[in-house]
Amino acid sequence: MADTKRKIDSDVGLLEKEKVKLKKPSRYKVILINDDFTPQEFVVWVLAKVFRKSMEESKQIMWTAHTTGSAVCGVYPLDVAQTKVEEVHRYAEEAGHPLQCRLAKEEEE
Repeated sequence: MADTKRKIDSDVGLLEKEKVKLKKPSRYKVILINDDFTPQEFVVWVLAKVFRKSMEESKQIMWTAHTTGSAVCGVYPLDVAQTKVEEVHRYAEEAGHPLQCRLAKEEEE
């Protein structure tokens, strides 16, 4: 019986575990761009609706964009960030406003 076991063991190859190093997905900032035409109330509404911000947070982000030219709305994986940008643009277009936002890759630390 020992001979049979030895033969089976020699016919079977050993599987070695391969160490896989997982990399976190890149993250992207969604940046709101100020314009002189979109009403502030609409911007606050969009921030609350699309980014699920409180009214106070939405007002702060809107004001930062208004006073500095742009503001970060949030940081997300690429697919989520792209969807958020598309939603903002869709709502703005439906309302007839030129509101824009863009993506920027978050710097890795």
